[in-house]
Amino acid sequence: MAADSDPESEVFEITDFTTASEWERFISRVEEVLNDWKLIGSNFGKPPEKGEYTSRTWDEKSRDINFADFRFSITHHYLKQECVESEGREDVEEDAFPLAMQDLLCMNNDFPPRAHCLVRWYGVREFVVISPGANCEAIISESKCNLLLSSVSIALANTGCQVPVFVQIQQKWRKMYSGECQGPGVRTNFEMVHLRKVPSQYNHLSGLLDVFKGKIGCPLSPLPPINIAIRFTYILQDWQQYTWPQQPPDFDGLLAGEVGGVEFGKLPFGPCEDPISELHLATTWPHLTEGIVVDNDVYSDLDPLQAPHWSVRVRKADNPQCLLGDFLMEFFKLCSQKESTEEILGRNSVEEEGKENSDITQALSKLTEPAAVPIPKLSVSNMVHSARKRIRRHRRLDQSPLSNDMLNSILLVRDTHPRGKSERDTESDDYNLFNLLKSAPSHSLTFRLALCMCLVNFYHGGVRAVAHLWQEFVLEMRYRWENNCLVYGLAAGPPDLRCCLLHQKLQMLNCCIEHKRARDSGSGRDRKEAASENGILSPTSTGAGPTLSETPLGKPWDSWSDSEDEFFECLSDTEEIKDVPADRAKGGAKEVGRAKPEGRLQPHGKLTLLNTDEPLYVPVTQEPAPMTEDVLEEQSEVLAKLGTSAEGAHLRARMQSACLLSDMESFKAANPGCSLEDFVRWYSPRDYVEEEVTDDTGQTVVLSDLSARMKIPGNMWVEAWETAKATPARRQKRLFDDTKEAERVLHYLAVQKPADLVRHLLPCVLHAAMLKVKEEEASEDIHSVRKALQQVISQASKLLRHPSPDCRKLEDIINQIMALEAIVARARSLKAKFGVVKGDKGEDSEDLEKFVSSLLEEPEVAVTGAGRGPAGTIIHKLFGSAQRLADSSDEAALLAPLEEEAGRAGGPENRKPMGGGGVPDFPPPAGREILLRTCVPRPAPYSRALPQRLYCVLMREDFRLAGAFSSDTSFF
Repeated sequence: MAADSDPESEVFEITDFTTASEWERFISRVEEVLNDWKLIGSNFGKPPEKGEYTSRTWDEKSRDINFADFRFSITHHYLKQECVESEGREDVEEDAFPLAMQDLLCMNNDFPPRAHCLVRWYGVREFVVISPGANCEAIISESKCNLLLSSVSIALANTGCQVPVFVQIQQKWRKMYSGECQGPGVRTNFEMVHLRKVPSQYNHLSGLLDVFKGKIGCPLSPLPPINIAIRFTYILQDWQQYTWPQQPPDFDGLLAGEVGGVEFGKLPFGPCEDPISELHLATTWPHLTEGIVVDNDVYSDLDPLQAPHWSVRVRKADNPQCLLGDFLMEFFKLCSQKESTEEILGRNSVEEEGKENSDITQALSKLTEPAAVPIPKLSVSNMVHSARKRIRRHRRLDQSPLSNDMLNSILLVRDTHPRGKSERDTESDDYNLFNLLKSAPSHSLTFRLALCMCLVNFYHGGVRAVAHLWQEFVLEMRYRWENNCLVYGLAAGPPDLRCCLLHQKLQMLNCCIEHKRARDSGSGRDRKEAASENGILSPTSTGAGPTLSETPLGKPWDSWSDSEDEFFECLSDTEEIKDVPADRAKGGAKEVGRAKPEGRLQPHGKLTLLNTDEPLYVPVTQEPAPMTEDVLEEQSEVLAKLGTSAEGAHLRARMQSACLLSDMESFKAANPGCSLEDFVRWYSPRDYVEEEVTDDTGQTVVLSDLSARMKIPGNMWVEAWETAKATPARRQKRLFDDTKEAERVLHYLAVQKPADLVRHLLPCVLHAAMLKVKEEEASEDIHSVRKALQQVISQASKLLRHPSPDCRKLEDIINQIMALEAIVARARSLKAKFGVVKGDKGEDSEDLEKFVSSLLEEPEVAVTGAGRGPAGTIIHKLFGSAQRLADSSDEAALLAPLEEEAGRAGGPENRKPMGGGGVPDFPPPAGREILLRTCVPRPAPYSRALPQRLYCVLMREDFRLAGAFSSDTSFF
């Protein structure tokens, strides 16, 4: 029959009544999150220890959930456990209160100084908050609020979660929350009231007790005792009578031109305003009961001096203006300048007055033109100074930020580095610091130049003053080069690649001046000294491969030239015979006819030449050419561009063998008749292999030969040896052309824009700033500053070693230094206000010093002895003085005698009574917090006694009641 029936008659419509609504989906998502976070089931734990909410770490985790198209954020806040508490799990009763309900009655962590607002209001250590998403509107309507609360209630019932869940309602700035916590047969509702003004009937403890009693509606009589905790907060803003110990900078001294090494060698430090804006005193009565204390609209027993607990916190000024930070930031801002020195100072600084004489660039051409004046007057240095005079003459007064007296004071730098001590000794900790930051030693010219530029920029005209000083400095460097005057304040020797590039350039200029002075001083030496180079010099000279600076008598550097066709003055035959040692003169005409040795320094031990029995002499050689890091990098790039081909490798080897060829020529000149093997024995002994073998007769014979790498076909050493001529170092082409290198350095300095100069000097300025912070911190002994400074140095070290550091990261380094300066300034301000004197070993002084240090490190510090302790006495005095200053109208009251002030700072007996005719010592409290707790049965007399709590905040424009009311859901 089923087969014969019409198939269409079997089709019918099905309605699915199990389809979930958006509300049910939302509840399901909440339950899913609670399951994922493992918040299901009962929770347990020990009561929190005193202060645990502040000392331990709070953590949170969040997730986004949707209700239809509306996005919510659900967040789990919890106090991190140090270890898993497994003990006592078996002892937990099945119907025990949830952990949050136990926390409602715990008094160990009332009024925590730093915690989530819900922790402060309800004392819970773990909770979940559901709040609207970042760009979503607030939940304002009552129906939506009730819908969310019912969703939370259903989710808690379905999952058995005992962690309280709160829903944020109303506008976010109001911090309004409603929530619920469920346990076995119990439930706690979290409710809140928020008003802009305090109702007069609830402006005291008595009225708030009535609210609490009415809300819990306990049917028992008499009512169980209510535990009361009260905290009043007083704010001190007037610090005028206690100035902070910051000396203002000596503007008169700086503006008067006294800018020598002392003033310009130091950076300022400290704030321009008090870095501590307010002091908040919290007076707490932690354990009171109704009837012990009276507080109503007529009278109050709550005298702050009688409070058993005092705690203090300080409010720091937002971004206080500090001198060191301002100096650094103003100097750093110059990095964004794009104008050149000429554009900043004006192009008329070198005007065309007598075009043939005014331009410095024409100085060299003037030397070759016929003139009626003596040649010395047309030297480059004279042209520079005449140009400098015209620069100053044609620049108007308003175009010259720096006066001549100030310029002379800055440019007259003297060498203050103590002689006879090593650089490491004089630098101590600074030695490693300049190496890390790639700046310059703190006694160097570059370091002092950086400080001068920083101060000139801040005090004397900004970027125009910096450009002016730099222009004069470059002219001074050219003058010193032309007149063979060494630049003081620089370590001798080649450029130190650990320092900044500008410091290396100045060291290179000094190297050029030293070489030039050596050449000039050699021109006046007599012929006897010149001939002594060919003999045996002082036996105290040791070492292979000596440089020219190691020769005790020097050499005729004036004979050096870049031209290979220059003629040299030769010695006469008679003098040549005189120069031949006596033992060689006995050898007859054969010895005299041999090539004359030149450029000998000393015998190389007892070695003799392989082909003759002549001693092997160490030659006088040229110094390797010193280089700065940018030149080294350019040279490396050129060598790298030659490629890996055979020709490229050959050319690269030839470019790198200039010094080797010079040493070979010097060796040949000092040792006529020598061979490559002789040179290798002196220059690279490891490449001359000697081994003992036994011959056919059984005797031990020493066989010697060049190493394997020296025998490679086409070896550069063999090729260079065949090319080298017997030429002493004094007649060779210079490896280091001091004239060309000096002009290169001077040109490099001249083309630097002020922004480029600031980038060069910024490592030195940061170095100086860190030294200043380190010096100032040492006098205050602040551990957090020491630790943070090491982190700043580490970050700056990585940043400043980059060729072009990121400006944003540099600014971040400066901001960190400014923050450290502010911390030190706050410490000094607090020490001055609390009378902490360094070196005072009294008991009270030690307590006060610890108290001040704690104020800087911790959010809130307990005052030992409350109002009667050493710190409390000073705080009382500060408040009393501020009150009298605020209340007094005549000038005599403002200048109260110190004796009277000291008397009033004593105990309560010297204090004017509150509410009396005199001026009270404390202002009205800025905030009052009252915490009411009890444990009563609700809703019926036979219900279980459950915790009830009401937190009250009374401020001038804020009134908040946060209540947690528990009820029995089994026996009602």
